[in-house]
Amino acid sequence: MHIHEYQAKSLFRQFNIQTPEAVLIDHVSQASDACTSLAGELWVVKAQVHAGGRGKGGGVILCHSIEEVENACNQLFGSNLITPQTDTKGLPVHQLLIEGGQNIERELYLGLLVDRQTQKITILASTEGGMDIEKVAAETPDKIIKFGVDPLGSLNAKDCDTIASQLKLKGELVNQFTKTLLGLYEIFTSKDVSLIEINPLITTTENNLLALDGKIDFDDNALYRHEDIVELRDTSQEDEKENKASEHQLNYISLNGTIGCMVNGAGLAMATMDLIEHHGGSPANFLDVGGGTTAERVAKAFELIQTEDNVKGVLVNIFGGIVRCDLIAEGILQAIDKVGLTLPIVVRLEGTNAKQGLALLDESEFDIATEADLTQAAIRIVALSEGASA
Repeated sequence: MHIHEYQAKSLFRQFNIQTPEAVLIDHVSQASDACTSLAGELWVVKAQVHAGGRGKGGGVILCHSIEEVENACNQLFGSNLITPQTDTKGLPVHQLLIEGGQNIERELYLGLLVDRQTQKITILASTEGGMDIEKVAAETPDKIIKFGVDPLGSLNAKDCDTIASQLKLKGELVNQFTKTLLGLYEIFTSKDVSLIEINPLITTTENNLLALDGKIDFDDNALYRHEDIVELRDTSQEDEKENKASEHQLNYISLNGTIGCMVNGAGLAMATMDLIEHHGGSPANFLDVGGGTTAERVAKAFELIQTEDNVKGVLVNIFGGIVRCDLIAEGILQAIDKVGLTLPIVVRLEGTNAKQGLALLDESEFDIATEADLTQAAIRIVALSEGASA
């Protein structure tokens, strides 16, 4: 689960991490008062969306007057911000963070993530913070500092001093950095975070260390332990179809292809998508209906697939283990009747009572192509979908 910058910074402050003074607004009429409440004559207007690269997408605007702030707010409110990390539709801007300008001396990068290779919580830091940190990591990886922390151990002040030294921090900034890094580590471990980063972490001419931005991603599997974090969720920033799918215990991700996929099991879904690609097609979605497949869940899956304008055919690939294939076939027939599916459809069943299930589909009044072999099913749906798009 993602949260907004302003929410991340609120959490930062709870753990003694310094951030610039800022005001959150949801209407342009609030802009003038927000500027007045912030000291200085320089402000930054920042679109609150669940995506990085906002600066490159025009979502971070430096303003030298209240009039400029109001113009920036008018420009951003109600728009869809497109950044290098969004799709072509972008994300809706409903809230803006107005922040006081800072006298920036240096821009650093600081983040934590779980490194599955080393099985450690890994601290990443760099003297080259800012908008091009991805480029720095790709082209000059030697400028990325890595420090692993044993998850059964802990991070201490000496570790922080070591990293601060590599970042060329001195004097009071070392103490501030230690507070910041220890705070990030505490958030990471206590809130079941999967990624946390500050980019940039700035030093100012006033000798302060501030989190100028903040990003936190939480482990969805641990959210049941954190009701306070769940309350921060903004569904307007999430895919509407994926939200509807989750309500029916479906795992759904939209893609750009033409063949809708309905599969039970994430591994089987990936294999199905790979086969479609191998035989010249392209999957329109990842859709895992789960092990306990029901007619209602299958119907909802068909509804979701049909809402994609680019879909030209559907491949259903079900392995009947706990649930018998003949019962799954009955559910498919009920779902097609309920949804009124008109797209070409190929169904492949394997497992318990697979022959009986395929026979039920073959004998039905619906135009359903059946296959017992997955490769043949993939080849067939690619051919049928190409015919539908011709």
